[in-house]
Amino acid sequence: MASDACGLEQLVAPYAVGEDVQRRLLLGAGWLQRWMTTWRFDGEEVVWAARDLESVPLFTSQPVRRFGFGTRQRHRPGLQFMVSTGRHHGFESLEEQRLLLALDFLRVREVLPQPFRLSFEHAGGRMEHTPDFLAVMADGGRWLLDVRPRPRIGEDDELKFAATNELALSCGWRYAVVTGWRPHVWSVLDALSAQRRPVDDPLGLQEELLAAAKDPVAFGELVQATRLPVVARAHALHLIWHGWLAIELAEPLRDATLVWAGAGRAA
Repeated sequence: MASDACGLEQLVAPYAVGEDVQRRLLLGAGWLQRWMTTWRFDGEEVVWAARDLESVPLFTSQPVRRFGFGTRQRHRPGLQFMVSTGRHHGFESLEEQRLLLALDFLRVREVLPQPFRLSFEHAGGRMEHTPDFLAVMADGGRWLLDVRPRPRIGEDDELKFAATNELALSCGWRYAVVTGWRPHVWSVLDALSAQRRPVDDPLGLQEELLAAAKDPVAFGELVQATRLPVVARAHALHLIWHGWLAIELAEPLRDATLVWAGAGRAA
């Protein structure tokens, strides 16, 4: 899992809805006309049939519902600054905040929280679901995302996730339910994120690091090869975050971690 070339699907813990749940959806002839999505523009709700999602002006939309803040609520909402977009983005839980940080690492172009409300048909009638995020990635691909720890996924949640997956497939988007992260991914991203913002390099330490990493080298040896190893550590983390240096994300970040020249992530 090279840090400069991985995608979101490699970072998150795998999750799949069972076939028995999927069979409860009504996907017969004309279902894309009967399933509806509700978006918000200038404070007003506008409805599009699922078949017409390509015509929705995504980037002028607003969250279909607002974040709630209260003294007695059990979840932890807030705002996460993302270097890749240059803005703060809302989240409703610490799990969602972690996803935003991972999307920032992947150099996402845009993130829309609570982008729309889906109304879909199933064997028991109709149901509604609001996905947590719609992300436009660096390569232009789109991910529809829900965040839910696995122990908190109930029967209705599975049905909603199955319906959202079908909707995403119908318009060429990808879909994932983020239940957690593969081993070590989150701890490494958390460590790297400390140096994700632009940094000044008057001493030219980044050039020294890049020159020393032409062949794979241990992180500790890499920083020791510079004039100021203590300062170089921060610059090395910055270069790894932005893909100019690369590491294996499936392992803990330590002095023995191998570092090599990366390809650099798209801006």
